[in-house]
Amino acid sequence: MGSLKDKFTAFRCGVIELSDGNDIEQVVEALGRTPVAGKPTCILAHTLKGKGVSFIENQVGWHGRVPNDEELDLALAELQEKKI
Repeated sequence: MGSLKDKFTAFRCGVIELSDGNDIEQVVEALGRTPVAGKPTCILAHTLKGKGVSFIENQVGWHGRVPNDEELDLALAELQEKKI
């Protein structure tokens, strides 16, 4: 697929690249940046699917899947424990 940053830059977009798109502080900081005048801005956030939930994190089968009630309870308990 190539570099998305290079592709957006080629279309004259300003690009803000986040090394950890799961870090809400990085996301908020990027959203608060002043865009380059006359250019659309793209935020490229490198993320990990299901971050913080052991049985979901980085598991392709969970892309687009909704957890059932039991799975949801387990996931929320893990996130609460980790304070994510």
